[in-house]
Amino acid sequence: MGDNPQELHDLRVAGRRLDAILRQFRSSLPASLLRIRPTLKKVLRVLGDARDLDVALSELEAFGRELPGSEQESVEPLNQYLVSERGRARARMLRVLDSVSVQKNLQKLTSLLTAPAAVSQQSSRDLALNVAPEMIRRRYRKVRKSADLLTPESSMEAYHEVRGHVKKLRYALDAVAVIYGKPADDMLRLLRRWQEKLGVQQDAAVAGRRLKALASAPPKGIPPATLFLMGRLAEHYASAAVRARKLCAKGYKKVRGKWKRLRMEFEDSDVNDVPTIADSGP
Repeated sequence: MGDNPQELHDLRVAGRRLDAILRQFRSSLPASLLRIRPTLKKVLRVLGDARDLDVALSELEAFGRELPGSEQESVEPLNQYLVSERGRARARMLRVLDSVSVQKNLQKLTSLLTAPAAVSQQSSRDLALNVAPEMIRRRYRKVRKSADLLTPESSMEAYHEVRGHVKKLRYALDAVAVIYGKPADDMLRLLRRWQEKLGVQQDAAVAGRRLKALASAPPKGIPPATLFLMGRLAEHYASAAVRARKLCAKGYKKVRGKWKRLRMEFEDSDVNDVPTIADSGP
């Protein structure tokens, strides 16, 4: 229903993982499954709109707790506005989720996933051992290529691009981590932490744009004291982004260190005849 921020977040993550699986393994999946992706993307967009406002409300609550008592009243008009926006985003989300087309496609997805799978003459683990190393290497190369170009002066878009590649590597590795055990688990843990640091910047950028738009055309009921407070909140977001950016290089260094161990695990696997795999795209 979208009432609980954590449950909404969990649903969004589940949708992202499912979409990542359909994208990463599309060359091995039936067309009937792949036709579900446009529906998933539509759902993910409206979930993301509601989730962004959940994050904004949570950040505003934390910011307000740090203010002197005399200034805390100035937070309430902005909080009420964000709550109202969250309500509208939730209504849009429910309309999409309840729409005939989305419900029909989700029911179709359920039927496809519960249908008996064709039996392969080769075990799934053997097939994964053949395909997984090159799939993960390709994703890692994209991470490294973009991360190597980052500097403290790089644009927010550049950091966001790295975060996208990190997320795709993480989801791809997560799909086969059970095969490689601890090296894969260690790598996933570091990728998740690095992605979170990169995400702080993205959240700050989204919040900063929202505050700038509000300040340029304040809604009715936003008093001058709240507008002034919004400027301080924007500075708070900017400072959080700077702190997170300073930690990104350290996160990347740790990932590179763990990659060496995971790469050795790939090389120890019995993969003498690795097939050529088409790039699954961005």
